[in-house]
Amino acid sequence: MATIRARELIDSVLDEGTFRSWDAPAEHPGADPGYAAALARAAERTGLDEAVLSGEGTVAGRRVAVICSEFGFLAGSVGAATARRLILAIERATAEALPLLLSPASGGTRMQEGTPAFAMMVSITAAVARHKDARLPFLVYLRHPTTGGVLASWGSAGHLTFAEPGALLGFLGPRVVELTTGEPMPEGVQTAEHLHERGIIDGVLAPAQLRAAVLRTIEVLLPAGPAEPAAAPAPAEPDGRDPWAALLRTRDPARPGASAVLARLAGDWVPLSGTGDGWRDDAIRAGLTRVGGRPVVLIAQDRHAQPPLGPDPMGPGALRFAQRAIRLAEALAIPVVTLIDTPGAELSRHAEEHAMAGEIARTLTALLDARVPTVSVILGQGCGGGALALLPADRCLAMHDGWLSPLPPEGASAIVHRDVDHAAEMLAAQGAGAEALLARGVCDRLLAEPADPGQLPDRVLAAVAAALRELADRPGEVGRERRFARYRRLALGAAG
Repeated sequence: MATIRARELIDSVLDEGTFRSWDAPAEHPGADPGYAAALARAAERTGLDEAVLSGEGTVAGRRVAVICSEFGFLAGSVGAATARRLILAIERATAEALPLLLSPASGGTRMQEGTPAFAMMVSITAAVARHKDARLPFLVYLRHPTTGGVLASWGSAGHLTFAEPGALLGFLGPRVVELTTGEPMPEGVQTAEHLHERGIIDGVLAPAQLRAAVLRTIEVLLPAGPAEPAAAPAPAEPDGRDPWAALLRTRDPARPGASAVLARLAGDWVPLSGTGDGWRDDAIRAGLTRVGGRPVVLIAQDRHAQPPLGPDPMGPGALRFAQRAIRLAEALAIPVVTLIDTPGAELSRHAEEHAMAGEIARTLTALLDARVPTVSVILGQGCGGGALALLPADRCLAMHDGWLSPLPPEGASAIVHRDVDHAAEMLAAQGAGAEALLARGVCDRLLAEPADPGQLPDRVLAAVAAALRELADRPGEVGRERRFARYRRLALGAAG
C-alpha cells in the first residue's frame, strides 16, 4: 500500500496556499558517520530535513495547526530532532489557541538514537496533554503505517481519532511481532477497519474526506457566533393520563427515537465510535454536535437498535462508551446531553461477566461527578438500570408519555403477583409515569407530546437548547455538589 506524502496530505486538508511552516532547521549533533549518511540520503529522497512537518493554515478560513509525519524520511521514525519539532509545534498551537491536527505515519522510535529518543515519547505526550488542558480540539489521523511508540503514546491521545483506509496500525509491526514471538499476527488484525470495528478508532476516512471531517469538528466545537436564542416550548400540564396507555405509545415502533433526533443534527454531527479500548456497542450513539448553537456531547440510547426492534442489546460496552463520551465533554469543557430510551440493559452471561452492574454504577458516578452542565431527557422508555445510568443531570426533562421503572412492568407483576396480568397496575403503583416523576422531583419539566409525532425531535431539541441556556445563565445551579444535594433531597425530602 502506498503511503501518502506529508505535504500532499497537508495540501488536501488546508485551504489552497495557506500553509505556513513553523519548522526551524533540524540539527543532529553527535550523529555518527553512518547515521549522518542515512539522514543525508533521507533528506535527498524527500526534500525534507526531518520526519515531520509542522505549521499552520486555514480550513474554510479558520486557523488550524498541523503536524504531519513523512514516512519516506527514515520510516517516519522519531529521534531527538523530531521530538523537539513536535513539542515546539504543539506548544505553539497551545499558545495561539489553535485546534491541532496531528497525522503520524511512523515505525516508532529511531533505532539509531535508541532509548533517549524512546523516552521522548513521554515528552511529546506531555505537550499533547497541555494542549488538551487548554480545552483545544486535538484530532489524530493515523496513516499507513503507524506502529510502535508513536501509536503507543501521542498517536493514541486524540479527542477523536481517524485513520486512512487499509492502514497498518499496531503496537508492533507484524514482521517484528513474528520475529519476536515466533507466531505470526493473524491477518487483518492490525488494520484501520478492524480497529474501527472494535471501537478503538472513531472512523476510517480517505485522505480526500479528512478536510470535511476537520471542518465539521472545528465548526461544532468553535462556533463562529453566539449561541442562538432558545425559546423553551411551553411545558406540558399534567392531565392525569393513563401511564399504561402512555407506555404502550412509547413502545410503538413508529415513535421517533434517537435516530430521528440525530437526523435533525446531521449537519453538525461528529460521531464517536466505541470506547477507544476495544469496546463497541451500537445500542448507544454518541458524538459532538450543537444544540441551540452550543457545542455539546450528545449520548443517546437508540431504542430501535435494541431488541425487540434491533439486534444490539445494551451491554456493558455501551455504558463504557457513554463514560468515554462524558470524559470527552469534560476534556473539551462542553455540556453533556443524554437521551433515555431503552427497553432495558442486556441480560446475559456476557453482560454479567463483563460487569453490567458495575458499568451502570460507573456511568451514574461519571454523570454525578461531571464538571460540565448536564441535561437528561426521558425520551420514551426508561426501563431499569440501563435507563437510570443516563438519568443524573442538572436538568431532567421528560416527554409526557415517558416513564422510568426498575423493571418492565410485566417483570414487576411477575415478582409481586407471579403473573404478568397486573403490569398496568404495577406501573401506576410504582409511580413510573412522567407525571409522577415530575411530582416527586425526579424530573424538572414535562414536554408535551406533539400531535404530529414527526415533530418530537424538534420539540426535544428546543427544550434541551432552552435548558442549556438556563444553565449557562445560572452557573450556580451546575455541578457535582448541586447534583449531590438534588438527589439527597429526592431521597430524604423535607426531612433532609
